[in-house]
Amino acid sequence: MSAQLSQTQLLWVPLAPLIGAVVAGFFGKTVGRRGAHTVTILGVLVSFILSAMVLKSVAADGARFSGTVYEWMVLGGLKMEVGFLVDGLTAMMMCVVTFVSLMVHIYTIGYMEEDPGYQRFFSYISLFTFSMLMLVMSNNFLQLFFGWEAVGLVSYLLIGFWYTKPTAVFANMKAFLVNRVGDFGFILGIGLIVAYAGTLSYSEAFAKGPELAKQLFPGTGWLIITVTCICLFIGAMGKSAQFPLHVWLPDSMEGPTPISALIHAATMVTAGIFMVARMSPLFELSDTALNFVMVIGAITALFMGFLGIIQNDIKRVVAYSTLSQLGYMTVALGASAYSVAVFHLMTHAFFKALLFLGAGSVIIGMHHDQDIRNMGGLRKYMPITWITSLLGSLALIGTPFFAGFYSKDSIIDAVHLSHLPGAQFAYAAVVIGVFVTAFYSFRMYFLVFHGKERFHHKPFPGEHDHHDDHGEHHDPHESPWVVTAPLVLLAVPSVVIGFLTIGSLLYGDFFKDAIFVNGELHPAMEEMGKEFGGAVGMAVHGLMSLPFFLALSGVVVAYFFYMVKPEIPAAIKARSGLVYKILENKYYMDWFNENVLAAMARGLGRGLWKGGDQGLIDGIAINGSARVVGGVAAIVRTFQTGYLYWYALVMILGVIGLLTWQLAPYLRTFFNFGPLLGG
Repeated sequence: MSAQLSQTQLLWVPLAPLIGAVVAGFFGKTVGRRGAHTVTILGVLVSFILSAMVLKSVAADGARFSGTVYEWMVLGGLKMEVGFLVDGLTAMMMCVVTFVSLMVHIYTIGYMEEDPGYQRFFSYISLFTFSMLMLVMSNNFLQLFFGWEAVGLVSYLLIGFWYTKPTAVFANMKAFLVNRVGDFGFILGIGLIVAYAGTLSYSEAFAKGPELAKQLFPGTGWLIITVTCICLFIGAMGKSAQFPLHVWLPDSMEGPTPISALIHAATMVTAGIFMVARMSPLFELSDTALNFVMVIGAITALFMGFLGIIQNDIKRVVAYSTLSQLGYMTVALGASAYSVAVFHLMTHAFFKALLFLGAGSVIIGMHHDQDIRNMGGLRKYMPITWITSLLGSLALIGTPFFAGFYSKDSIIDAVHLSHLPGAQFAYAAVVIGVFVTAFYSFRMYFLVFHGKERFHHKPFPGEHDHHDDHGEHHDPHESPWVVTAPLVLLAVPSVVIGFLTIGSLLYGDFFKDAIFVNGELHPAMEEMGKEFGGAVGMAVHGLMSLPFFLALSGVVVAYFFYMVKPEIPAAIKARSGLVYKILENKYYMDWFNENVLAAMARGLGRGLWKGGDQGLIDGIAINGSARVVGGVAAIVRTFQTGYLYWYALVMILGVIGLLTWQLAPYLRTFFNFGPLLGG
């Protein structure tokens, strides 16, 4: 029998960051800047230590927890509660979230040291950590939805942290509105579960899944389980930025860099991946839903990677990389390789947080210039940032023995073995995506850290670029230790975590009671398990595989284009005007949303306002009823003359009428006596 985890210990995991957020948020002026970062870092540190202890108990002792912490209300047979479900999937997510959040908290001390909103920022990121922990630890759909919405709300506050900056305000509104579209589908999915399964509990809903797989959605030929899973996945499309609900994520770069790392690495954008993996007992019952998931993920993985090629803002390059890698995870979910998707989620969290924080370190060193075309040769000025960024880039492109290799190659293998209709397209997308990822990643790496030093005479000056009054120029410099220490700490798992954990996470029992796969219908994981020869054997074999040569080709082409023959990219751009214009305008998705969907929304809103609000509600229901009452009153008041003789006449007429009504039966009998006389 599995050991039981302590409920008190589990409670402190989300409560510690929450307490830090409250102190920094409400008492920030009292505790000061040092007090704000101390209490929030301490809270997240406590949460990480407790999460690590939970992970150890889960992995080594088989400890589990599933139960109610607080019962809110019971409506009929529907129980609404706060509860925790802690198994291998939850324990791993708890450690990833708290570790990356801890690194971001420490990094923020250096990155935001001059910002006037210092205490408020620490409060927000600590609250963000609490929200994500409540999401991943939930054992019911109500708490899942609470964490889901709380993460979205705090991300809105963080993306628009610099609220005096118009682009930041636009970006946070865009993120909020796009996520509401996804959340509408998500709550419909939860509503269908409540309606047809009659429960908010995960375990009870999963137990009734086979029944839902036999019922048709009213008025259609679709199965209830298919509609439910697609609705749930629409929520994941918004939160995890899948096409076409991806448009908010690149613009979220308007927030401070630590938030880019926190949102894009281990928290908000991975919530959708985690949710689908948690719902694997339901998704396994619908091949239609799985195929939909796979195709959407494939489109995102490939076409978002193309956009990364033309980006010149260092943070946006990494942002489009995140979109592409989220597509890889989603493809794995569609191939029923849920454990592989979560495995890539974990490895990606480390190396993507490293790349974002490395980008932030470069921005600090470059005095807040983010254009990679103005950089070059930073290797000798920023050695720690250089080497850690190189390690993160190698992990991202799937270099054998690095963390990203084990998870990304496993995704490619799983898709290759899938029998779903969309598998061939998905396989082509993820394979081509290997070259694309390597190309744009090392395009950024070479332009930033190698080649000519372009920061002395910036070829692409920004609106805030200027020299001081004495004409002095400040060379780039390495960031302080509070910035570089998290880079080093994140670089270690970016290299070794895949090698150390692939056996237990993918082919062991770590996820045995958290993820369900129907091996008969979806045998990809079983077939991969038979061929797995250990982490070393997989890496050695990877040196002779197609993805490795594609990644190597991407690096070589990037080096040749930007280090050897930099005139080639300019020539290609000049000769591919239409293609470049499509990529530059991001497939015109923003244009379509702003000019078509927004126009339709404005038209609908105007129609509801004019016809519904002004016409029906104000015109008929409110003003119409008032006019009826006024008309009746106008008629009635003509009888209120104020003359005594008029009132006396009315009273007499009233008495006559009343007597007539009361005596009517007797009068009818009196005047109807003829038949009694035979007349």
